Amino acid sequence: MEEKILSKSELIQLFQDEVIIDTNKAWLMNGKEVEIIALHDVEPKYLQDVTNAKLYKIIPKEEGRRY
Repeated sequence: MEEKILSKSELIQLFQDEVIIDTNKAWLMNGKEVEIIALHDVEPKYLQDVTNAKLYKIIPKEEGRRY
């Protein structure tokens, strides 16, 4: 699986269509664990709502790598 950059509406649609599933422990896409990173166009010190980005990056989580 390759990294993908999506708009907020595209990301929401993937959750609604259950392409991405929230297991309460991880996000799964096509049975593989992924990370979702908000891409903001402002400096972090100016962010008020970290969940409200225009774009998001979905990247596959490396096996064995936990945060």
